[in-house]
Amino acid sequence: MTNNLSVVINADAAQVWTMLREPAKVAQWHGWEADELAAEINEIYFHKDVVESPDHTSLTTHGGDVFDLKPVPGGTLVSVTRAALDHNSEWAAWDEDITQGWLTFLQQLRFALERHPHGKRHTLFFEFPGTPGSVIEKLGLADVPKPGEKYELTLATGEEITGKVWYRTNHQVGLTVHGYAEHGDGLLIVADQPVIENIRPHGGALVIASTYDLGAHKLESISSLWDGWRAENYPTTEAAH
Repeated sequence: MTNNLSVVINADAAQVWTMLREPAKVAQWHGWEADELAAEINEIYFHKDVVESPDHTSLTTHGGDVFDLKPVPGGTLVSVTRAALDHNSEWAAWDEDITQGWLTFLQQLRFALERHPHGKRHTLFFEFPGTPGSVIEKLGLADVPKPGEKYELTLATGEEITGKVWYRTNHQVGLTVHGYAEHGDGLLIVADQPVIENIRPHGGALVIASTYDLGAHKLESISSLWDGWRAENYPTTEAAH
């Protein structure tokens, strides 16, 4: 087992467990809205070889990655321990991508539980494959404050956003965004992706915007700004989905 990932969530272990064991709840934090999301959730969390501990503090997913839940002051420490991959397997090249994905999803789990435990998210997803350089830098997010601190900035898309820094790592930035929810905040995650030799030689990036209870006009406005920036800077990539 390698690559321990963890986050403290301000919720008790039973609440976290529910978010891991009900498909509709998992869909509120895992990944992003897509035609294949339900099938992906079923494969990872509800496959026949998934193992639940009797005390509901450990979950071994299909593939061997393990969630562990531990009560701590301030809530529950949720850790994901990666299964060691066979370096000869077809998935070996994607090992770091999978680790980065779990990091993103753990933060989305924390956000869902702490900010919108009963809410239904609507995501806007952008992918920038084969794009040299950091999209975090290109968007103007390289110098955001420390996690927990307020920010106010204008993205390179032209959108003015405010909120707090949710988290920050070497390859990812997560921001709460006041304008991405009718009540409270939404969540914006920008993740630079590592180079994968012979597969993704120039790296790439993902953008996931989790919104809540926005009207169609507001959603279209946000999507249009992102799509305009994408089309101008990455004309060979696809529109949001």
